[in-house]
Amino acid sequence: MMQLEKPSSLFVGILFFLTATTGSAQITQRSEAGIGIGTFNYTGDLVRSYDFGFSKPAFTIFYRANISKVVSFRASLTAGQLGATDKDARIDAFSVKRNASFDIFLSELSGVYEYHFLDWRDGRHPLRFTPYLFAGLALFNMSGVPQKTVQYSNVQISIPFGGGIKYVLNPKYYMAMEFGIRKTFFDYLDNVSESDLSQKTYQYGNKYDYDTYYFLGITITRTFYNIPCPTNPYR
Repeated sequence: MMQLEKPSSLFVGILFFLTATTGSAQITQRSEAGIGIGTFNYTGDLVRSYDFGFSKPAFTIFYRANISKVVSFRASLTAGQLGATDKDARIDAFSVKRNASFDIFLSELSGVYEYHFLDWRDGRHPLRFTPYLFAGLALFNMSGVPQKTVQYSNVQISIPFGGGIKYVLNPKYYMAMEFGIRKTFFDYLDNVSESDLSQKTYQYGNKYDYDTYYFLGITITRTFYNIPCPTNPYR
């Protein structure tokens, strides 16, 4: 059987390094914590393009450190169901014959940097919203995986990126709507990839096209104000 490589410990180290260094860099900045609900979705061998019909419930919790007026670092734990079926997708006659499906529980630990286009936190201006972009690094774990066609690790790496819009409710709370793409280097989210074409099992997939999953959600955030220690003016 084919043996897929496990995620490199280097990527794990980078994720924790970014979290630690950013946390220490924002001692005098505001920090935030929040929760959100939304949906996971997927594209791969069973579903070729984003389809709201395959959306499944997901949730997220996160901590955010504000590095500057426009840049933040966010560490998140996101989890939910992910699945699709050939029966509903019906890409072509071969997929109908294949009749494959999957339904897994996916959890993700991520660290991303956010860039806000507007100085929305300045109380001197009436602006109460901003669009933003984000990108970073994530590890995801799959539970409830059916019998594997090949051997691989249930923990894999993805690259999260996307954007959204934030709106201030009051000085302590704001809401955000976000759409995020998770680019993987993995072709077995749906447990379908390459196959022996000489065997008429119709379990065919494209091994050169990695699977992708998505998170669409709404979050609410609580802001905490860190008051810097006073300095001695006579030093």
